[in-house]
Amino acid sequence: MITRFAPSPTGPLHLGHAFSAILGHDMTRAAGGRFLLRMEDTDRERCRPEYEDSIISDLTWLGLTWDGRVHRQSEHIASYNARPAPLADRGLLYPCSCTRADIRASLAAPQEGVDHNVYPGTCRGRALSTRMSTDALRLDLQAALDTLHCDALKFTETGPTYAGRHQVDAATALRDIGDVVLSRKGEDIVAYFLASAFDDADQGITHVIRGEDLFAFTPIQVILQHLLGLPTPIYHHHRLIRDDAGKRLAKRDDARALSLYRANGTTPAEIRQIVGL
Repeated sequence: MITRFAPSPTGPLHLGHAFSAILGHDMTRAAGGRFLLRMEDTDRERCRPEYEDSIISDLTWLGLTWDGRVHRQSEHIASYNARPAPLADRGLLYPCSCTRADIRASLAAPQEGVDHNVYPGTCRGRALSTRMSTDALRLDLQAALDTLHCDALKFTETGPTYAGRHQVDAATALRDIGDVVLSRKGEDIVAYFLASAFDDADQGITHVIRGEDLFAFTPIQVILQHLLGLPTPIYHHHRLIRDDAGKRLAKRDDARALSLYRANGTTPAEIRQIVGL
């Protein structure tokens, strides 16, 4: 068993991060496996060295250990940029100049059950030769699915809410996920979905342990894995830590930051109790 805790150093860790890190660490150690630490730090504007330092400090304070050196995505950008070339060669990518405001304006109404704006395909059909430096690159999901045997798009889930063997449904992926960005505007940096797929394959990740809010995005990662000939790990989506109003914690919830609990004298054992471990 090889898994990873992969925070983005854009803010302090909170109780939800602690739960995910501890759970992944304990499951892996119990199985005699390897627990890796990855910094998903390709966001040049928001990632800060001081946040990475605080993450490492918090994890160490919790009593967690990881195997090998910290993997920083920012150190592998050149490698990431070269690897989507087969998708471009197969005509599966297109440039996109749309802003988030453009996308919101083009959607006639909110999509029921979808908590993000699915790209409406405004730039689909543009040739790569028309890409400008400020354009993002998107995956033409319909074209990609047309090249795959959809019956093979399966993954195993061991988390409590969605446990079982799942088949990726093409129609649902098109409706709820759509043409995701694989390379961001103005930066030749691959986006989360692609960088994560490359890293999981390169690091030999066998199990991905993360919050159940990301379960809905697992199909696009499975699709990318098949497109690029990468292995599909086992997924374990755990429950979320929520505030008193029932809302999941986010990095803006500074009141739940581990650093504040530490400053107030909370012990690592008490953190485990607070998050229900």
